[in-house]
Amino acid sequence: MIHPLPHTPSNRPIHGGNLAWAAAIANCSPGSLLDFSASINPLGPPASVTEAMTEALGQLRHYPDPEYTDLRWALASYHQVPPDWVLPGNGAAELLTWAARDLAEADKPCGCHLLTPAFSDYGRSLAAFGVPVHPWPLPLGEDSADYAFPAATDWPQAAGLLINNPHNPTGQLFSTVSLKPLLDRFATVIVDEAFMDFLPPDQQQSLIGEMAHHPNLVVLRSLTKFYTLPGLRIGYALGHPDRLARWQRWRDPWPVNALAAAAAIAAVQDTAFQARTWQWLPPARQALFDGLRQLPGLSPLAGAANYLLVHTNTPAPGLQERLLRSHQVLIRDCLSFAELGEHYFRVAVRHSAENECLLTALSQALEL
Repeated sequence: MIHPLPHTPSNRPIHGGNLAWAAAIANCSPGSLLDFSASINPLGPPASVTEAMTEALGQLRHYPDPEYTDLRWALASYHQVPPDWVLPGNGAAELLTWAARDLAEADKPCGCHLLTPAFSDYGRSLAAFGVPVHPWPLPLGEDSADYAFPAATDWPQAAGLLINNPHNPTGQLFSTVSLKPLLDRFATVIVDEAFMDFLPPDQQQSLIGEMAHHPNLVVLRSLTKFYTLPGLRIGYALGHPDRLARWQRWRDPWPVNALAAAAAIAAVQDTAFQARTWQWLPPARQALFDGLRQLPGLSPLAGAANYLLVHTNTPAPGLQERLLRSHQVLIRDCLSFAELGEHYFRVAVRHSAENECLLTALSQALEL
């Protein structure tokens, strides 16, 4: 077998969770890795989801319902919106593609304002349709719950805005109070709330409740992270029915397979799993934050999601390689975030014993 070189730009992964790439460096099987690079809930998938998928195996001999009626009703009930305000997709990544096409086909396309550092798939989708990007730098480490977005009265009204909340990769949570004024300043607002489920309902800062008053707003959600389903590819968009119908006309039929549809219906109805995750995450995240802060040369940023962004005095690519070769531990470097570079890495919050393994491995790797 020819192993890829660990630090060549052509083969470095731009997403977390690339276990084949990491296993080649660690000289182990992918299953032997302790993966902190993908921000996935370690408590799942829920038993209810795997049971629903097993029961749905008989549906594989049939095409899925092209309207995804049952799935849309389940998601609509979960968010208390009408079913025609819901569009299931093959992960949030697919829906980002149609959001970018929507921005490209605006009457007066003026580009998209993008909060940076930004998830790399935003750039991919916007570039695919030639949408000009206007970076909007986010100061790192500020208390973004009360973050005041800069005034932009001179920005073109036709411009779009793409933002995520909680923010990836910083984990910062923006309040609905700070976000609502943006809905009146941009012709199209796409809000990626892929990690919002990790906050209990009384702490969430979702804009879903604003959709009825703002047809220019689309909220994207993912079931991948919270319910531990990255291999299944399931997400959905919430927005005005006219816009979602347009997206539906653009895409291939049956983007969501029958097993994914069954899994999603079971997932959003599993209130016990949701409550268990909300109880587990805050103390686990705080313990990991405290442990990282005690290590020399590391400065973690407080966050509201299931991951932590960490500033490191030791360049992250070399640190990542040492962790792989000596400990079979994978962290997420931030080279794909242009504004961060080699002095940041991101780690998911996992079980307490696994988090301790990470801290021990980091302590040893930093001494080299």
